[in-house]
Amino acid sequence: MTRLHRWPRPGRAARAALLLALGLLVSALQAPPAAAQQADAAAFAEAVQTLATGDREARERAVDRIVEIGHPRAAAVLSALMYRRLATVAGSDRVVLEPEGGGPLEDALTGEPVENPEALETETIYASNQVRRKLRTAVSQVQIFAEDPQARLASTRNIVRAPSDATADLLRRALDREEVPRVEQAIRLALAKVELLAGDAQTKLAAIERLSGSTSPEVRSLLLRLLDRDDVPAEVRTAAREAAASIETRLTLIDWGQRVFQGISLGSVLLLAAVGLAITFGVMGVINLAHGEMLMLGAYTTFVVQQVVLAVAPGLSELSVLFALPAAFLVAGAMGVLLEQTVVRHLYGRPLETLLATFGISLLLQQGVRTIFGAPNKEVSNPFWMSGSIELIGGAVLTYNRLFILVFALAVLAVLALVIKRTTFGLQMRAVTQNRGMARAMGIPSGRIDALTFGLGSGIAGVGGVALSQITNVSPNLGQSFIVDSFMVVVFGGVGSLWGVLGGSMVLGILNKFLEPYAGAMLGKVIVLVLIILFIQWRPRGLFALKGRAGEQ
Repeated sequence: MTRLHRWPRPGRAARAALLLALGLLVSALQAPPAAAQQADAAAFAEAVQTLATGDREARERAVDRIVEIGHPRAAAVLSALMYRRLATVAGSDRVVLEPEGGGPLEDALTGEPVENPEALETETIYASNQVRRKLRTAVSQVQIFAEDPQARLASTRNIVRAPSDATADLLRRALDREEVPRVEQAIRLALAKVELLAGDAQTKLAAIERLSGSTSPEVRSLLLRLLDRDDVPAEVRTAAREAAASIETRLTLIDWGQRVFQGISLGSVLLLAAVGLAITFGVMGVINLAHGEMLMLGAYTTFVVQQVVLAVAPGLSELSVLFALPAAFLVAGAMGVLLEQTVVRHLYGRPLETLLATFGISLLLQQGVRTIFGAPNKEVSNPFWMSGSIELIGGAVLTYNRLFILVFALAVLAVLALVIKRTTFGLQMRAVTQNRGMARAMGIPSGRIDALTFGLGSGIAGVGGVALSQITNVSPNLGQSFIVDSFMVVVFGGVGSLWGVLGGSMVLGILNKFLEPYAGAMLGKVIVLVLIILFIQWRPRGLFALKGRAGEQ
């Protein structure tokens, strides 16, 4: 039998040496050459010394050399020279500068604070007018090598305004050094723009190919301006026209997506405002014009809870919104029960009187809130976990508070559906809705169920007010902004149907956002109302019909 040859297993020392060699190789490939860094530092120090001691022409050459080197301290040194904050130390070759905005003196080369600056005798370095004119351009260019990423990003945007071959070289050198992805992407885009304006035909074609996948309106405008120039070759014009059309298509799709999100966001607000009305109006058949004031009470409850938490336990202020949810449900629910027991109970089957009575109650509640809290709006601050936004391609923005309200509205709808379908109270409520006489015969206390149902709808409206306080100011007229839209959602979706409330709110929200850019906010609402009227003529019971007292009328 043939024996396989086995290599001897390397010893521990050999393995360690191998790992060390691999580590050195990786470090050599990843790290910039130390010799190059030292050469740049030496050249930068020599140029700074020329700024301090050279004549006008030598200083102009030194400014060009500093821009060419691209040292991280270049922006600070040139800016200090332009604004007369650069100085030499008597008796030495040391150059120091006063930081922008004041502060202790810094070493011009390292940026380290100078020890005992009061003991030094310094002399300000003055630049001639010719040098200052050169400095204005140089400072904006070397900012692209600054230590602050925001400064590099701002410099990238400014450099594009003066496209040239030198600008392209500057951007290429900055791109080789950049490590921050966001700034690197901006530099790549700026380089393509400069090459598009300042390069030859082949360079322009390559730049157009890189820019064709962009979603920036600025890039589209740049390509369209290129079409108006007479000195552009035909193949470049054709490529620019196709790239601009491609970008326009993507921007249109992004704009539609943004409008859909805005419509869903508006729909989630309408859902919160209308889901309680789906019970009081859709299930009980009561036209409650004071329903909007339940939203207002929930919003003011949020304001009060936040003020109490700030006074008692400031460390829990970020959780005040969560504390406000049960409080708003109880306050608005109790007001709903009180309203049903004292007024609505005596007006069942008399819709006109109910409408007038609840309208008067809404005015009373508004005036009561004005008396207690005053007429000016109250601001409820957002917690940190609801602040900020997500920026997508093409400038589309998704705000955290809107996303939270969307998820919260769907959760409220799911809990309400669970209560109606899976609890004894929900079963009794459905029984009273479908046949009050039979429900009484089966021993169900219809009067108590009516009060609790009205309180449930009002309590959910109060919870909706908590969410509304996170996207708008709290005012006595808050509820009036949503009451008409809430009735439209319930009628359009189907009286008494939770699925109808969900579908109706989303359809109306999206439809509003697509109509507003063309018809305006007010005319858009009028168009939506006309469309709903036409739809009800065709389908009187809405999108999702539900049997019950309101559904059979």
